[in-house]
Amino acid sequence: MASSFLRALGLMSGTSVDGVDVALIETDGERVASFGPTLTLPYPDEARRIIRAAFGATAETDATRAAERLVTELHIDAVRAWAAESGIAPETLDLVGFHGQTITHQPDRRFTWQIGDGAGLAQALGVRVVSDLRSADVAAGGQGAPLVPVYHAALAANLPRPLAVVNVGGVGNVTWIGADGSLLAFDTGPGNGPIDDWCARRAGQRYDKDGALAAAGKVDRGRVLRFAEHRFFAKVPPKSLDRGDFNDGWADGLSVVDGAATLTRGTARAIALASKHFPVPVVQWVICGGGARNPTLLRAIAEETNCKVVTAADLGWDGDALEAQAFAFLAVRSVRGLPLTFPGTTGAPCPMTGGRLSEP
Repeated sequence: MASSFLRALGLMSGTSVDGVDVALIETDGERVASFGPTLTLPYPDEARRIIRAAFGATAETDATRAAERLVTELHIDAVRAWAAESGIAPETLDLVGFHGQTITHQPDRRFTWQIGDGAGLAQALGVRVVSDLRSADVAAGGQGAPLVPVYHAALAANLPRPLAVVNVGGVGNVTWIGADGSLLAFDTGPGNGPIDDWCARRAGQRYDKDGALAAAGKVDRGRVLRFAEHRFFAKVPPKSLDRGDFNDGWADGLSVVDGAATLTRGTARAIALASKHFPVPVVQWVICGGGARNPTLLRAIAEETNCKVVTAADLGWDGDALEAQAFAFLAVRSVRGLPLTFPGTTGAPCPMTGGRLSEP
C-alpha cells in the first residue's frame, strides 16, 4: 500500500447518545483503500443520564466536567474493547479521529461544544488524536455541520448521480451530490430524537425497535401538515440544528402508537422537504444511521419523497459505522491540511480545514 495511506480509527458518539462507534479505515483523505474492523460500545443508562445532564450548557459546570470525564473514559474503553476484539493495538495506528459528544450547537451565535479530552485520549491510547473538528468552521461563520459530506462523496464516487445521502441520527442531515461531484449539505430537521424521546416518555423504552410502535399507529395528518410549516424547512441552506431544536411535544394528546406514527411521518416529511433546496432532483435516496434500521420510517421516506430509497447496507456500505469511518477520514484530511467543510456544506466562507492534533 502506498505510504500516503494512513490507518485511521474513527470514533463517533451522536446526539442520540446510544454509545461509541469505532471503525478503522485506510485512507489518504481522498480515497478509501480499505475498511477495517468496527465495534459499537453501548452506553449504560446512567452514562446517558450524566451526558444528557450537560446538554445545552454554554459554560463549564460540574455537570459538563463530569460528562466530559465520562465521555473520555467511555471512548478509551471502546477503543480498548475494539483492540481486544480485532487484535490490533491502538499504538500501531497512525491516527484517531475523535468527534467527542456534542452537548450544545448554536452556530448562529458562533458557538459549538463537543466535550471530550483529545489530549487525554492520545495519552491513554498511545496514538495521535485529532479532535475538535467543528470549531474552526463555526468560528469562521459556518454552521459546523454536517461534516460528513466529503466522506459521502468519496463513497459515492462510482454511483449514479445526482443522489442524496441522509443520515438519520438524533438530527437528520442530507448530502446532495451532483453529477459533477458538487456538494450541498444541511440538516433536514428532526431525526430519531423526538421519536426516541416519545418512546422514553410514553412507552418506557429507549427507541421504537423496528418501527413497531409507529407501524401499529395511525398518522395524524393534520399535525404533520402543521409541523411541515415550521420556518426551519423553508430556510435556505446552509442550516443546522441542535438536538433540542425539535421535540416530541407536537404529538402530545395522541396515543402511544399514534404519536410514534405521527412523529415518524414528521421525520420523513422533513427529509422530503429537503429536496426543495436541491439544485437538481436526485435519482435515489441513500439512508444511513439509526433510521436505516427502522422499516416504518424507510417506507414513510419512500412515500414522502416518491423516489427510490435504499439503505447504506444495500450499497455495501456499513451504515452503522459510516459516521465513525467519516471521522477517521476527516482526521487524515486534517493532518494533511485538506478542507473538511465547504461553502456548500456548512456555509463556510471558503473551503476550510480544522481539528486539533494531540500527540501521545
